[in-house]
Amino acid sequence: MKDIVISGAREGNLKNISLRIPREKLVVLTGVSGSGKSTLLINVLFNECQRQYLEAMDLQGIRKPQVESIRGVSPAVCITQRGANRNPRSTVGTVTNIYTELRMLYEKLAVRNCPHCGAAICAADCFETTEKRGGDFFVYMDCCVCGKRMDKLTRTQFSYNTKEGACPECQGLGQTLKVDRTGAVDERRSLEDGAVRFWAQKYAEYQTGAFYAALRHYGLPVQPGTAVEAYSDLQKAVLYEGTSCSALQETFPNIAVPKTVAQGRFEGVEPMLWRRLQEKGGDAKGMEGYFLHTPCRACGGERLNPLSRGAAVRDVRLPQLSALSLDELRRWLEKLEQELPSAHQKLVEPYLLDLQTKLRRLSDVGLGYLSLERQAGTLSGGETQRLRLAAALDSDITGIFYMLDEPTVGLHPQDTQGMIDVLKQLRDNGNTVLVIEHDPDVMRAADHIIDIGPGAGRHGGQVVGSGTLEELAAQPDSVTGAWLARHRPQKRTPRAGDGRRVKIRNACLHNLQNVDAEFPVRCLSAVTGVSGSGKSSLVFGVLADEREQRTHVAGLEHFSRVVVIEQEALVRMRRSNVATYTGLYSDIRSLFAATPQAKKLGLGAGAFSFNTKGGRCETCEGLGVVPNNLLFFADTEITCPVCGGRRFGEKVLSVRWNGKNISDILSLSVEEAMEMFAAERRLAARLHTLCGAGLGYLELGQTLTTLSGGEGQRLKLAKELMEQAQNNVLYLMDEPTVGLHPLDVEHFLALLNGMVEGGATVIAVEHNQQVIAASDWVVELGPGGGVDGGRAVFSGTPQELAACTESATGRFLEGW
Repeated sequence: MKDIVISGAREGNLKNISLRIPREKLVVLTGVSGSGKSTLLINVLFNECQRQYLEAMDLQGIRKPQVESIRGVSPAVCITQRGANRNPRSTVGTVTNIYTELRMLYEKLAVRNCPHCGAAICAADCFETTEKRGGDFFVYMDCCVCGKRMDKLTRTQFSYNTKEGACPECQGLGQTLKVDRTGAVDERRSLEDGAVRFWAQKYAEYQTGAFYAALRHYGLPVQPGTAVEAYSDLQKAVLYEGTSCSALQETFPNIAVPKTVAQGRFEGVEPMLWRRLQEKGGDAKGMEGYFLHTPCRACGGERLNPLSRGAAVRDVRLPQLSALSLDELRRWLEKLEQELPSAHQKLVEPYLLDLQTKLRRLSDVGLGYLSLERQAGTLSGGETQRLRLAAALDSDITGIFYMLDEPTVGLHPQDTQGMIDVLKQLRDNGNTVLVIEHDPDVMRAADHIIDIGPGAGRHGGQVVGSGTLEELAAQPDSVTGAWLARHRPQKRTPRAGDGRRVKIRNACLHNLQNVDAEFPVRCLSAVTGVSGSGKSSLVFGVLADEREQRTHVAGLEHFSRVVVIEQEALVRMRRSNVATYTGLYSDIRSLFAATPQAKKLGLGAGAFSFNTKGGRCETCEGLGVVPNNLLFFADTEITCPVCGGRRFGEKVLSVRWNGKNISDILSLSVEEAMEMFAAERRLAARLHTLCGAGLGYLELGQTLTTLSGGEGQRLKLAKELMEQAQNNVLYLMDEPTVGLHPLDVEHFLALLNGMVEGGATVIAVEHNQQVIAASDWVVELGPGGGVDGGRAVFSGTPQELAACTESATGRFLEGW
């Protein structure tokens, strides 16, 4: 069968659609956010591919989507933007297996000093033997100079994740943590004025009282309202280290350490932070401002033990290779291949070929700026997806469906062509490539485009256009085609601001090379540049970091607050959803509890919470789904058989507000909820803000873990705008338009411009030409990524950028 034939798809908001999708082609699904693209591709087609594949092996477990039939399917691989490994031992090198193959290279070719004669010897020139003792194998080699035997350095000794290879002091992590006192305590303030940054409100009052009680216990002076910098050394020791500190024991050897808070026991700022870190399982996320990552004093951050990290190939040690960018590593390997003697080359020929192939593919998808030592948990969703995509090219399997969710996320337009080449290579290998995308360049390269719409949520779910990009532009029902047909470059005069500036001077973080940059206050500014050029380092590593601010940033005194909104996941708890996160759910539960029926049944607001016992379904504990173990496959979830996915017991579900029960409300989109709660002023205002942030299609009960990075960021912005005044505030944002259709970007820009007109200043890291062209000021970093980036190559208006022939971004602004 040459086509995939979908008949009668009714999943989610899909309106009984039927369509044909050509096989072995590059197919793009587009449409406004929430139109049903992901529902069609992932929830219907991918799940049905998996279900049919499992049932062909006589395995059950995946629910059949709400679709009459799908013919012409094949096994499918879905590569999304989620799922980065947060283990600190997981790096780009381990995820891609490049580090594994380099370990093999070093096992065969490493040069070290003989422990007997001291001569520099190469493993390739020494005779190797293997012995089995007690069930384990031991590898030895004889020195090619003196002939004496020694342990051979194998791939195991070159791994920092094994006890044989890891640095004994840091266990292969390469770094140690210590409390940053300047980050935890602002010594210019008193405790009453918030000196300890992680003490808040009542908790701050409690801890301040405990600290003063400790001072009284030892007869030290208590001076409320005094700045911490004015404390004596002993007072500071008590504040930072607590009543168990050695300084107190030495000064007052005859005074017993208090056992209770009432007696004067005080834990201390540093022990509190260590305890909190331990309670989080050692994950310092969210606590970065209070801890400093310092290189291990033994290995200097190189992770390996002394013998392993000292061995070299062509005078380059393995930790040095790990610090190179992938593009630099590729050049080093090419030079190594040219210089190796033929006898040595034969030993490593397969590894060299595989390494260079992998590195070329990673460069093609715009990741050449990454280094092997980069922790996997620090990668963006787009970077993680592109790593997985590059790995898929290693497979020789044909006839597969590859499904990708916006693979160009985080890519500069200059790097998009490399991504397109990769997608076409997958197609040319005999696979079907199905991509959710909004990038016009990817659409132009597609063999076939499917436009879903016309709107979001209940207003979407229909195929409104299909064909090539040119054909879409001629189809009146196509939302994407209509936008392309009417889009014309807009001439606008950038705002000049109020004359004040935020100034960055001599920034040197990561790959930044003494960067100077300025941003006008009360303007919308974009920071752009190719992938890895240093944009995030400048905005979030320097401008948003208090330690860097002290020495490199001026002008922040112009703002009442600095709000940082990145793409990091909001929460990892499955119980948090759009309604709970934004505070909508508390008001909704109160409305239900106030109904006559709820009062008659004795149901308070707590009964309408799916997070507490009482009214929820206890089979699924209010989640609406239960786990489904598939043995050899990843576990899935199925609808709870007791509540049918409605989360609550029948008693709670019998209560209605305006004709809907609490489960019905959670199933509403934000846009639908606006109509439902139009008369509830507080709820309506919050829902209006969510719509303004381009999130009108989200369901109130949608779990936060299912949101993309862009959706999460816009939700954080919406929550911020709901709760705080936005004038005189500096907002720092990281590609907020990720996942937005160009039509949605227009609406989001209207929100940002409204914020700026209201007195806010917005600085956004962006690749989106639509946003850059609509900005008042642009700073471009580059000219390349990694070591080739980190310099300010342009500052000025978008019009000036478009006219700059040396800019990597300017030439892509034509037509915007």
